Amino acid sequence: MKSDEDGQISPSHSPERVTHRDSSRDKYRSRNHSFSPERGSNIDNYNRNRDTRRDRRRSPSYDSSSSDSSRSRDRDKRKERQTKSYRKRDRSPPMSKLKSTETSEISNEVKNIPISEKEKEIENKIKTALLNERSSGVYIPPFKLAMMQKQVQDKSSVEYQRMSWDSLKKSINGLINKVSVGNVKNIAVELFAENIIRGRGLFCRSLMRAQQISMVFTNVYAALVAIINTKIPENGLLLLKRLVEQFKKSFRRNDKPVCIASCKFIAALFNQQMCGVLLPLEILTLLLDKPSDDSVEVAVELFKESGQMIQSMSTLGFNSIYGRLKDILHEGETDKRTQYMIEDLFKVVRSGFKEYPSLIAELDVVEIDDQITHQDVTLEQTYQTEDNTNFFKEDKEFVQHEQEYKEFKTEILGDDDEDEDQEDEDNEREDNEDDDEDDEDTPYIPPTAPNSTSTVVVEDQTDESLKNFKKTIYLTIMSSKDFEECAHKLLKMKIQGLEKEVCNMVVQCCAQEKTYLPLYGNLAQRFCMVNRMYRELYTEVFKEQYANVYQMEVNKFRNIAKMYAHLFYTDALSWNALECIHINDNETNSASRIFIKILFLEMAEYMGIQKLTQRMFDPDIQPALAGIFPKDAVKNTRYSINYFTSINLGALTVPLREYLKNAPVKKKEVSSSSSSSSSSSSDSSSDSSSDSSSSSSDSSDDERKRRRKKHRNE
Repeated sequence: MKSDEDGQISPSHSPERVTHRDSSRDKYRSRNHSFSPERGSNIDNYNRNRDTRRDRRRSPSYDSSSSDSSRSRDRDKRKERQTKSYRKRDRSPPMSKLKSTETSEISNEVKNIPISEKEKEIENKIKTALLNERSSGVYIPPFKLAMMQKQVQDKSSVEYQRMSWDSLKKSINGLINKVSVGNVKNIAVELFAENIIRGRGLFCRSLMRAQQISMVFTNVYAALVAIINTKIPENGLLLLKRLVEQFKKSFRRNDKPVCIASCKFIAALFNQQMCGVLLPLEILTLLLDKPSDDSVEVAVELFKESGQMIQSMSTLGFNSIYGRLKDILHEGETDKRTQYMIEDLFKVVRSGFKEYPSLIAELDVVEIDDQITHQDVTLEQTYQTEDNTNFFKEDKEFVQHEQEYKEFKTEILGDDDEDEDQEDEDNEREDNEDDDEDDEDTPYIPPTAPNSTSTVVVEDQTDESLKNFKKTIYLTIMSSKDFEECAHKLLKMKIQGLEKEVCNMVVQCCAQEKTYLPLYGNLAQRFCMVNRMYRELYTEVFKEQYANVYQMEVNKFRNIAKMYAHLFYTDALSWNALECIHINDNETNSASRIFIKILFLEMAEYMGIQKLTQRMFDPDIQPALAGIFPKDAVKNTRYSINYFTSINLGALTVPLREYLKNAPVKKKEVSSSSSSSSSSSSDSSSDSSSDSSSSSSDSSDDERKRRRKKHRNE
């Protein structure tokens, strides 16, 4: 450093020091780096840049404050890095003994460091989340939440209500996510343990979200809601209202996935008898009123899920929707994909909804007497969805409401403490009895003593109870004024397990009348409308009665035929029940032919010959009518044509006549046909009671006369 004449110090360096630094750098380069002659230009550039930096420093315009500020910033950054590293070292396991003194000094320095502003902001956020805001966006560590719960002692305070609301929300979501076919009842019990009256909005929202994500478990969620609905019907009603409003909103927005999800959930709740048949029928009519590809697809999904239950409760509504889908298919205005979907739906209907049953045995968890049906829920009304129940709200009577729900919970589930006390007392009594028995000397008991003291169970094998049951059914039918009163009385009786006996008694009472009474047909129709099980039972009874018709009197099976004709033309019974009838020479007798004649004439009288032919030509029931209109052999085809022509129902045999014209005829079959016609005429002449006997012989005589006239003219 040198001083000028003015007394100022110049920042110039001594030449000796500069040369010393340059020489040391050259030594370092010679040791560690071997520079090739090709890189000499790079070294010269480096030296030039170094000289320019020195000149800038020596110049009087050089400002040292900027360099000092940058150095101070670098120092601050280094200190922050050191403090962070020291904190990490404090969390790490203890170091070796040699460095223990150094770490203790560093830890003391770290303790003296003040709390940063970020940590204070995090604590303030947690406090505000518990008081004012929704805590879903702020994560609270479990240990800190437990400490806060211990600090809060006032149960009526907002903090305690907020924490109880968060725990209720987590428990409801967790239980709904765990539900499956095997544990529906257990999950329902655990849900009753939570305050789902207060959290009804959370309950409905989590159910709807879970159902939209996994629609495979829709029936499981519906069974869970059905159990909750038996004790808390407000929750089930709120869920139905939200689903109806969600369907309306998605239908207006053309949101097909949400529309399908809401329709499937409504169908599953309808299968659990939580809503009436009016709601799904209204949705189906709305979707098929102005059909498009998306609306038809949604309607098909809804009809698959709820069709079996609609058919059992309202056959008129089922037939109207089914006919509308047929019209859409025949019009052909929709896409081919939707047409294929409608055809698949028709296959499902023909199979009796085997792939889409209304309820499976594992999910039939609610008894008929405990079911609560919300008949008032329709598509026309607008409902309040109570969205404010989804979020936290301060309850000024929180403690009182919690106590009321505890009492309600004990009524449903019982008191666990009392049950445990009773079990402890019973165990103590058993232990004391065992000790007393060990202490006392028990006398010798001969081997015949247990047989003399044991209770004997007497089984009544005389069917006396069944006879009394039939007697009561007969008296109720005879004492009833009309079929509605009779059906009401019979359904109020305890007939579980004896439904087939009820069907048999109705048929037998009808058969014993001198003339047919419409009361029995209306009564059987009402039973078929009430439950699908009675339709299957009446189908079985029809097959049994037709198989044993030859053992009955004419008056009895005439009444039975008229009653079943009433069930067929009112669509109370499926036309597939006619598959047991086979019209041919080998499988019919005089009694069965009269029974079939009365059956078809009665249906033609009520329906008209045109509607009857349209129904008989329906492709859905053609497989069941293969025995009535056979095409397996020409002999059987002619026999069926002659039979229906003789009873004045020849219009039903038009397809058979066309088939017979186009069928290939062999020479042997011509001779066999003539012999068969003569044999049929001989068999029919023996049955004097039937009208079909004379027609075949008359037709053969007319053909012979025509042939004779031709020969004479020639």
